[in-house]
Formats: sequence, C-alpha cells, structure tokens
Amino acid sequence: MTGSLVAVDWGTSSLRGALIAADGTVREERSDTRGILAVPAGGFPAVFEALFGDWMRESGARCLISGMAGSKQGWVEAPYCACPAGRVEVGRSIIAIDAIPGQRIAMVPGLHDEHDGVPDVMRGEEVQIFGALSLLGRDEGLFVLPGTHNKWATVKKGRVTGFRTFMTGEFYALLSQHSILARTLDASAPLDEAAFVEGVTRADNGQGLLHNAFGARTLALFERMPRAELASYLSGLLIGEELRTQSLQAAGEVVLIGSPALTQRYALALRTSGTATRSLGAEATWAGLHALSGFLDSSATPS
Repeated sequence: MTGSLVAVDWGTSSLRGALIAADGTVREERSDTRGILAVPAGGFPAVFEALFGDWMRESGARCLISGMAGSKQGWVEAPYCACPAGRVEVGRSIIAIDAIPGQRIAMVPGLHDEHDGVPDVMRGEEVQIFGALSLLGRDEGLFVLPGTHNKWATVKKGRVTGFRTFMTGEFYALLSQHSILARTLDASAPLDEAAFVEGVTRADNGQGLLHNAFGARTLALFERMPRAELASYLSGLLIGEELRTQSLQAAGEVVLIGSPALTQRYALALRTSGTATRSLGAEATWAGLHALSGFLDSSATPS
C-alpha cells in the first residue's frame, strides 16, 4: 500500500477524520459538526473537499469512509453485509465513490443481523471492532460500543457472529430532557459514581424500567437524593436495564469502544457484576479503517 489514507468516520450529527501514514501512524486528526443530517442534498462532495481536500491532494492519497454516510440518507449507499462477517467480507463489499474526479474515495458497508425476524443494523461500529481486534491481537470476545444506540457484539474467529442494539442513549436524552423527570434533574451535572452505581443495582430489582424510572422523580420529591445526583442515578438505571439482558458469566474481559465519558460508565456498571473491562477510543476507528484499506485497490466496486 502506497500513499496516505484519509480515514473518515461520518455520523449522523458529526464527523471526524484522520490522515494515516502507510504504516498506520495517525499524522493528524480533524472533526466537524456537519454530520449527514446537516449536509444538503448533493452537498457531500463540497463538504468533503472543504474538510479533507488538502489531504487528498497528497501524492497517492486515498480515502475510506465509514458510518452513516453509507446509509440511504448519506452520500452513497453501501449495502449491509450479513452476519457472520469479518474484515474480509466487509472489505470485499467496499463501494467506490466517483463523485470527485481524480480522487480515490470509497465507502465501508455496515452489518445486519436478525432477531426472530426483526432486523438489526450497525454502521461504523464494525470498523471499530475490527480495529480493536487488530490493536489487542484478538480474534474473539464481547465488544460493547456505547453511544446513542449502543451495540453489544460477539466476535468469534475474527468475525462478528451477531449483535444487538439498545436505544439507551436516546432514551436517556428523552427522559432527562423531555419527560417529567427533566423538571427535577440536571442533565448537565457531572457523573456521581455512587448514585450511578445505585441506579445500576436497582435496575436488577425485578420491578422493570418503567417503574424504576419514576423513582427518579419521587426521590427528588421527598428530597432523598440531591438534584445533582439524579441524572447519574437515571443513567445507572438505564444502563443497568441494558446489562440485565446480557449473559456475562462466560464473557471474560469485555472490550468497550467509545468516548471516555461513556466507556467509564459502562466500566463502572460492569464492575458491579464482577466483569473486567478494557476501553478503547478513536484509535480503534483509525486502526479499523487502516486494516480495511488494503481492499481499496482490489475490491472497491463502483457506486
């Protein structure tokens, strides 16, 4: 492989990019708030040029994009690969983009899974998982990717055999900003670890989230929990509900991939069940895109 790789993770509300040398070293990183929802129809080439045009003018540069830019609402749709799928299956399904003459740009497909006839999908997280496998020298394990829509993925022999999505982050935003709970809690308050762990523990009481969540209001009503701790308590309830559905006994060390603020919470929650964790951040994305870039010349098909 010659020349630098322009690696881009283009999401719904933001995007980030890295200029990666041929040996995998990250030379520079950039970020922007122009996720796919902020890009007007036909505007993807212009946004890309404004953000990464100078990188692409380097000799031998090529670009690989992952995330929601490959969705139906994005730049070019890259159809999902069915699970089980690994780096080879995904790499062979990379889609070339011909929108900017003279530039080699391609899109990574996401993954889809099935649960009793109901589809599940991910875009971008598969790249992070491949990057984590590369960085950690593993070919199996349980990977958790916190975000607005959290993913729990199982990997065996280097392939994602299945995954499940949980709308935990979105439910937290809805409850903390648009429900009755918004009147008594401070969603901007810093994490209170004790209150958070209390929420995680209470989620396992068998009463269900719909009942437990109302307690975040009554604890404030009877002044049994300070306003500054209520957001952490609610977050713990939601993440605890998520953990309650998992079989962690044989999981071993769980790999968390995401922002430090989110992976910290999942590490705390998993610790309550005696589960060890390891956390990775943006480096997993860049390692994953770099690992997939070897397929650009041989496998990218025109869009």
